[in-house]
Amino acid sequence: MVKISRTTQVSDSIVVDIDPETAYDAVTDVTQMGRWSPENTGAVVPEPGRPVYPGMEFVGANRRGAMRWHTGCTVVVAERPSRFVFEVRRWGVWKPLLPVAVATWEYRFEEVAGGTRITETWYDDRAGWPDTPALWFDRIATGKRGFAEFQKGNIRRTLERMKTELETVREI
Repeated sequence: MVKISRTTQVSDSIVVDIDPETAYDAVTDVTQMGRWSPENTGAVVPEPGRPVYPGMEFVGANRRGAMRWHTGCTVVVAERPSRFVFEVRRWGVWKPLLPVAVATWEYRFEEVAGGTRITETWYDDRAGWPDTPALWFDRIATGKRGFAEFQKGNIRRTLERMKTELETVREI
């Protein structure tokens, strides 16, 4: 059994001055995630315009510096307006062909004073990777001590961009 001592979960929240349904609908349109994410550039879904549903598969497009890759994702929870979860289970440069458990992404939407608290959580699903090779890979891939440290910054930037855009759209 592999003992994991690295951080395998990172989460952050922000309050956005919109209702939970609007927040949920915006975030679950995964084709638009590239507007907020510093790494994701969008997604291809099987039925554009259809709300997400458990079992729906989509392909995410990503970039980090000069590196570009695609991920095969599956929606596992779609509970409007409170929770959205998808797993990344395939990876590839041009097409996500390599079966590999990469990560799970979760979004929670909670009505609070001032709007909706959106919580974004990243789970490192590379449980089969021993710590040392994983940490070396993480340093090479991210320039940080590990993916958790890297994702902490990505999540914060994503949430701040969401807040700015969704509150601006609301004001128009």
